[in-house]
This record gives sequence, C-alpha cells and structure tokens, in this order.
Amino acid sequence: MYDDIINLKRPISSHKKMSITDRAAQFSSFQALTGYSDLINESKRLTNDKIILSEDEINILNNKLNYILQNILDKPKVKITYFVKDLKKSGGKYLDYFGYIKKIDYVKRIIIMDNLKISLDNIVDVDSEILIDRDTF
Repeated sequence: MYDDIINLKRPISSHKKMSITDRAAQFSSFQALTGYSDLINESKRLTNDKIILSEDEINILNNKLNYILQNILDKPKVKITYFVKDLKKSGGKYLDYFGYIKKIDYVKRIIIMDNLKISLDNIVDVDSEILIDRDTF
C-alpha cells in the first residue's frame, strides 16, 4: 500500500525553522469566551442598597448642616457619609469624605467640599467636632 513512497527522501522545507518557544505558542491555551472571567468577577462584586432616611433623620441631618453652615467661617473639619450609585449594576456603595465644606447650595441641592460636589439627596450622615458639643439636633 505504501510501497511507492516508503523509500522516498524526506522533503526539505523552504520555510525557516521555527523556534521551540514559537512552536509552543501555537498550542498554548486560549480564552474561548472572551470577557467571561470579567463577567464572573463583576457578578461577585457586592453593592449596597441606598438607605432611605425617615423624616426625623432628614430633619436631624438638615439641622446638623445648618449648624455647620452657621459656623462655616471657623472651617470645621467634617465627615460626610454619602451614597455613590454603581454604574454597572443596581445599588452602589457608601463613602466617607473628610474635609472642609466650602459651600452648601440648597437650590442645586449640593455640598461643595474641596474639589468634590456631593448631592444632598445622597448624604446619610454628617459628623464634625463642632457637633459634639451640641446636645440635640
């Protein structure tokens, strides 16, 4: 069956011999589902639901902000806890920002701190050393 070719000389290739590294690369694994691992990692990432404040909590928060605004010339250092919506999935996360309030704009409903603008609707807590002396809000 192979009698006609069994004694023939091996053909010589006109191509340059490939290095072992390049040969191995041909057989290396590949990712058949591009982006699948990113999708899995994204689904593992947890988000928090936005807290809806009660009217009492909103009043306390407003009283704290008004007190800070009345004493803004003293430049009190403030910690603001606020919600940031996640861009890829429902929910988001809460961040704390420490700094000095430059301005509270009740018309635009934002607080301007350093180079950051925070929506009043996303703030869940305000804390400062000047608030410690106060008994109630």
